[in-house]
Amino acid sequence: MTFESFPYVRPDMAQVSQNFEEQLKQFQSAQSPDAQSVSLGRLNEVREEFWSMYNLCYVRHTSNTADPFYEKENEYFDEQLPSFEALNNRFFRALLSSPFRDSLEQKFGRQLFTLAELSLKTFKPSILEDLQQENALSTEYTKLKAQALVELDGERYNLSSIRPLELSDNRETRRRAAEAKWRFFDEHSDAIESIFDKMVKVRHRIAQELGYRNFVEVGYARMRRSDYTPEMVANFRRQVREILVPLASELYERQRRRLGVDTLEYYDADYKFPSGNPKPIGSPAEIVANAARMYRDLSPDTDRFFQHMQRVGLMDLVNRDGKAPGGYCTYMSKFQAPFIFSNFNGTSGDIDVLTHEAGHAFQVWSSSGFPFDEYHWPTSDAAEIHSMSMEFFTWPWMNLFFGTDTEKYRYMHLVGAIQFLPYGVAVDEFQHIIYENPNMTPAERNAAWRQLERTYLPHCRYDGNEFLEKGGFWHKQGHIFVSPFYYIDYTLAQICAFQFWTKDRADHETAWRDYMQLCKAGGSQSFLGLVKLANLRSPFEDGCVEGVVSEIRSYLDGVDDSKF
Repeated sequence: MTFESFPYVRPDMAQVSQNFEEQLKQFQSAQSPDAQSVSLGRLNEVREEFWSMYNLCYVRHTSNTADPFYEKENEYFDEQLPSFEALNNRFFRALLSSPFRDSLEQKFGRQLFTLAELSLKTFKPSILEDLQQENALSTEYTKLKAQALVELDGERYNLSSIRPLELSDNRETRRRAAEAKWRFFDEHSDAIESIFDKMVKVRHRIAQELGYRNFVEVGYARMRRSDYTPEMVANFRRQVREILVPLASELYERQRRRLGVDTLEYYDADYKFPSGNPKPIGSPAEIVANAARMYRDLSPDTDRFFQHMQRVGLMDLVNRDGKAPGGYCTYMSKFQAPFIFSNFNGTSGDIDVLTHEAGHAFQVWSSSGFPFDEYHWPTSDAAEIHSMSMEFFTWPWMNLFFGTDTEKYRYMHLVGAIQFLPYGVAVDEFQHIIYENPNMTPAERNAAWRQLERTYLPHCRYDGNEFLEKGGFWHKQGHIFVSPFYYIDYTLAQICAFQFWTKDRADHETAWRDYMQLCKAGGSQSFLGLVKLANLRSPFEDGCVEGVVSEIRSYLDGVDDSKF
């Protein structure tokens, strides 16, 4: 069966609830651990069916947000997800109160019960309508961006197709393309700020109804963080601020000198070389064919995985109008099918997103044998280790995509990873500020973001663009709207991925063995447990950031970037 033939059937919530209740009753009345294990399997079949239909709908909706059928189906899930969460809430309560809990923990691992405890912190029936509103607002924001039209010189672009012009070799073209894109956000800023203001207020209301002072603790529980705290994250941000911000600034200064400009403006920041950024060779079909060759050579496991992705049609890679922007990987457990979604636009980002999302897909494919969805994926902080590390494990094959520009690409890729980290922690700190102060006005939120830019991104120069000078840049960052507190995860994972980069250069066999062990573990352990399993240092450990960065600095200092 191919993806196109995957049958979609809208889950009837009355029937889902009835099936769920029947299996839950059997679980609660079971007289032995073995009987409860059987009931757990049946319960999981009900949950698996629902989530598979949801993810199938999500893929088809984001592939074409103008499709009226899947738009209605997406609206249906926005309304029904809270009700399904209520069912899961009852399941988790029953699991935690099982008289055979010790036996079940031995069989399925402690992490399932930890996740159950965290889930109970985020839901009770009285917040059902607020959750529905939150879902609807997230959809509204996603649709607004997906249907964006950016006009320039009589042509119309979406937020993905405008990107090549933002990376043009002609500086004036870059400036005008960037201005046109940000003009769209400026013109829609009232709508975007209204959506976000409603989001913040509904999330604060949810937190208070659940008994918390603000949404921060709810956000951490939703992200299923069990072994680190906001205080540990703040200490990590401090290390990034002290160690990585100066290095990122040095790298931007090297870039300014390479480009020969007096000031590195915002429309120059992503244009790395006077000879132009490296661009992938070939059509999308040729890129996929080269990716298949790459994964065949990397390992027998990745070969089997990528052949499966191609054979079943589990990738939608090319940008088109009406398609949601960005990239993601999801999983439909009923079909044992990961799915990679992206928007190829002819830039090096096409290769970044392909290897990144393939890292996610390979991980969930490797851990699909676990009986619970909770173990198919790790928590997002750990999940991003697989994706970011895959970007580095595929370095030896970048010549297939960039030819003579391969060394240029590798330099840009590593520099970009360093320069991302200050931005990533700025997004995280911004969210802490927002949810600790839920009554801020839109102008105050923008001012808070602009101040964080001055702290973490001192290179930012906006060439008189009033919208960006007032702090509007964050409006484009979908995670802030749709997945609150999902961003520090990328930065923590990047520090881990850097460690895999170092290990791979020293001893590929050992590095790949550790990576495979991490992939196969899925979500069966917490973030720090998985970090330890992969023989990595915790990013929270004092000295870890500095140690990782010192090796990267040595590599970058050995590259003569003036020749690019």
